[in-house]
Amino acid sequence: MAKIRAEIRLPTQELREDIPFFTKTLKMRMDMIYPADNPQVAVFSGHGLRLRIEKDAPESPGTLRILTDDPNGFAEGTRLLTAPNGTRVEIDELNPPLVMPETDHAFVVRRLADQAPWIIGRAGMQYRDLIPSRLGGSIIASHIRIPDGGPVPDMVHFHKVGFQLIFCIRGWVDVVYEDQGPPIRLRAGDCFIQPPEIRHRVLYASDNIEVVEIGVPAEHVTEIDHEMKLPTMHLRPMREWDGQRFVYNEADKAVWAPFRLPGFESRDTTIAENTKNVAGVHVIRRSEGAPVWATHDCDIHFSFVMSGTMTLEGEGKEPFDLSAGDAFVIPPGMKTRYSNPSPDIELMEVSLPGVFTTTM
Repeated sequence: MAKIRAEIRLPTQELREDIPFFTKTLKMRMDMIYPADNPQVAVFSGHGLRLRIEKDAPESPGTLRILTDDPNGFAEGTRLLTAPNGTRVEIDELNPPLVMPETDHAFVVRRLADQAPWIIGRAGMQYRDLIPSRLGGSIIASHIRIPDGGPVPDMVHFHKVGFQLIFCIRGWVDVVYEDQGPPIRLRAGDCFIQPPEIRHRVLYASDNIEVVEIGVPAEHVTEIDHEMKLPTMHLRPMREWDGQRFVYNEADKAVWAPFRLPGFESRDTTIAENTKNVAGVHVIRRSEGAPVWATHDCDIHFSFVMSGTMTLEGEGKEPFDLSAGDAFVIPPGMKTRYSNPSPDIELMEVSLPGVFTTTM
């Protein structure tokens, strides 16, 4: 196989001034310099970069970003430098802390019949935004579908998130997770909790699969892991990532119990327990009793209609007739009622935190 090497070329007017900056200040290695009597070109390598500094090169000086877990110990703590050749150098955190925006509370109803556009996203999947405002950046909720099943062109990757849920609405999908054994088939009614930074890969999907994906915060980084091979050799179901365990909750093993609202029952997906109350997920269906008006004190309260119909009544709002594919967010303190539920009504409810107070 032929050897290949790549370089980034940057200009300079006086190479002698650049050498100490790139070698001493930026701690890079000089690999080549020529001609010996009057150097015009030098190559430096380090931090995953290979730079060719060339006198009178036509490019602009550009910007380099160096990420380190000790930015205060690199370049004497200076976060912004300018090389003698004009190249801007930014020093930043290798793993910056996750910023959780304050929730911008709002009453949101998103109906499938309103024909919100489907956008082509990662790995060719189609995305529909269920909370356009993102509640100030605190959450993203996506309705995702793959019309034509088969192998999914995915890679081993992970997400830098505070909380992430995958709930299967229709069809099935095979996914493999770090330290969770062989590939797992997620079917309609099942859900996964993907703890922060757990490595995983989507392998194969049925035709017309649909899932709802919840991510907190709304904007979070997805990174590809080119080194890890899945499945991993170890099975560690009790392992934690940032205090959260992987959850695979199966609908056909559900235990139903009275819900917090009269007229309904629910099955707990165990997510509150396994995320240490970061979030909770319940599936809700019709039961005995009449629906009532109620409020909650939950910071984020999101629901998705999986089947059936109902009317969502809100204090000071016109009633909304909802059906499968619709979603809504109820802010804390707002009075609402789930009226006229059909016998086949089934909702998926996501709350942050997992446990909160409901007042009738």
